Amino acid sequence: MLPEVIVRPDEPPPAPPDVPVDPTPPEPTPPTPPIYPNLEQLEYEGLNSALRGTRSIFDSPRATSIIDRIQLDERQPRNMVEALEREVGVLMQRTGAGQASPFIRGLTGPQTLLMIDGIRINNSTFRFGPNQYFALIDPGMIERVEVVRGPMSTQWGSDAIGGVINVVTRGTGPGYGRLLGGEFMNRFATADTGNYSRLSVQGSYRDLGVFGGGSYANVNDLQRGGSLGRQPMTSYSQYAGDIRFDFHPDPWHRLTVSLQHFEQQNVPRSDRFPAEIQLFDPQQRNLGYIRWEGNDLSGVLLDGYSITASYQRNKEGQFRRRPPAGPQFEQGEFDVDTVGFSFVFFRELALLGSLTWGAEWYHDDVGASRARFDVATGQLVETLLPQFPDDSHYRNAGAFLLWELPLTERLTAQSGVRFSDVKGGASVPLFDPDDPLAPAEATRIAPVFSQWTAAAGLTFALSDEVRLVGSMGEGFRAPSLDELTSVSTNVNEGIDVPNPALSPEKSRTYEVGLKANFARLRGQAFVYWTELDDLIARDRTGTIPDPLDPAGTIDVLQRRNIGQAEIHGFELAGEYLLTACWSLYGNFWTTYGQNLTDDEPLSRIPPNQGIFGFRWRSPNRRNWFELYTWMAGRQDRLSARDRRDTRIPEGGTPDYATLNTRLGWELRRDERVVLGIENIFNEAYRVHGSGVDGPGISGHFGYERQF
Repeated sequence: MLPEVIVRPDEPPPAPPDVPVDPTPPEPTPPTPPIYPNLEQLEYEGLNSALRGTRSIFDSPRATSIIDRIQLDERQPRNMVEALEREVGVLMQRTGAGQASPFIRGLTGPQTLLMIDGIRINNSTFRFGPNQYFALIDPGMIERVEVVRGPMSTQWGSDAIGGVINVVTRGTGPGYGRLLGGEFMNRFATADTGNYSRLSVQGSYRDLGVFGGGSYANVNDLQRGGSLGRQPMTSYSQYAGDIRFDFHPDPWHRLTVSLQHFEQQNVPRSDRFPAEIQLFDPQQRNLGYIRWEGNDLSGVLLDGYSITASYQRNKEGQFRRRPPAGPQFEQGEFDVDTVGFSFVFFRELALLGSLTWGAEWYHDDVGASRARFDVATGQLVETLLPQFPDDSHYRNAGAFLLWELPLTERLTAQSGVRFSDVKGGASVPLFDPDDPLAPAEATRIAPVFSQWTAAAGLTFALSDEVRLVGSMGEGFRAPSLDELTSVSTNVNEGIDVPNPALSPEKSRTYEVGLKANFARLRGQAFVYWTELDDLIARDRTGTIPDPLDPAGTIDVLQRRNIGQAEIHGFELAGEYLLTACWSLYGNFWTTYGQNLTDDEPLSRIPPNQGIFGFRWRSPNRRNWFELYTWMAGRQDRLSARDRRDTRIPEGGTPDYATLNTRLGWELRRDERVVLGIENIFNEAYRVHGSGVDGPGISGHFGYERQF
């Protein structure tokens, strides 16, 4: 971190105060455990944080985790899987290398909301179930990651049923002088001989600051644990670039302009090989936004505001050849242009607490194409239906009001309400589910989904160090263009066909928790219960001949509202300081899901799992050592769909435990190395539902240099 200059060049430094010097050295202050940093929200971050409020996570009734810069430096992530893997309540699934789909409390894909700086990453083409799009973020540009477990639809609208993950990017403050510097980082792992490098530059002059950089990663086929050997189709490459300007005209206002580009090339779908070769090339995300925000507005009936305009473009190309030596291949592409606006305001009401209110509007325009080509000549053989109807669109809008009210000196209530309005438009090929081979008739659809959601929570201060919290929240998810309109072979079981008659998914979650914030012990424990209505799932409607394999057939699948389900579980995380530098830390979480309509386990529910370790940190937190084990139980509670899923071994995913260690050492103030060994005993394992096995014993090397 670059030092902050606080004296203007034309001003003399302040004279030191004339105070007596105590010859007794002060007793070192114990370092703060990172599980619960004291985040009294920073000057501008509250209205765009995952909690969308001004309270710290300790005083919020929601189950929240924050992975800060210190933890990210220790984890040395080369991708977003490594940034969030092993976090309490979060399972990081990978259908293929270079992909990442976080499960929060058993839900993933469009059932969880992903954001960057409070701007939605989710769009209407997000695939139902696990997808790859959380991987399209450069870990080197991250300041922290905020995770809220449980429904946040009142704060953020559609998709936030399982929870919210908000990635906050690095920026700058006012320099009050000239400041120019940078940082180089390199991270390498032997299991996939994967290398990640990034160069960042930071500068400021008076009221203007800039942070930017670029990165490149190249990953080779993965060496798995045990005697499994290397896993083919797990190599890919990526590059990224970003720049952010922060202008502070005064201490109470900030103008931010940010541009981001991320692109992956030749990313394989690992679970399809060797039956077929499927590659995503490119996987691309572009984001640009401008934000004006401030607080302490004298003479205005506002204590804070944030106004954001954004443009985001996602582009995805797909290559598919089956069998791998077949005479033809399919090439498809789609891109999504998303324009967004958000307005958020905050007002203190003295004895009546505070109000946060605002509105959002996002609009997607989708273009798509797909065709089949001859391998030998490269000539077009046949034009195919694209994955999404070309020139389709989707609008997601809503308005919300949040009210925080102190009821007594110790008891605080939070409540909120939101109205969401979602509308799509496309020309959809409507297949007859009872006769999938019959010609599909193109029909124009314009579905509208409107929903009110509400949430309420209580925080009771048992003492200055302990909070008893509870909340109830409603979740809402409108069917996406993927579910309403897509004709897609990018599914595990067969081919998806459209269903414009879908209804929104809805949920209700009840949770109770304890939060501890002692000097030596910080942690959280939550129990929760979620009820899901009109749950959307794939239903097999028939079969058709396989166009790439005349001897085979393909199942035809359609998303339908299957009925009701429930998920409940327990989450525990914490850290205890044994001495000023040594600590014990860990987490444990369990998830149980049941499809009530079909009387079977809910699909893809994570197994019981957790971590336990001990850690040494120097008082300045620049040096550290840790040894920990990551454990997961066997998951053999499988739905009928799970048993058909080639990513899940027959009989369920076996249990596993890995032992890992890491050492970070500061060579000098501006230079540091990190050495580690993961999976020391070379355990063969697989994260439940993934198409990529776990790495075998792997040496990790990290190097950081500031200049």
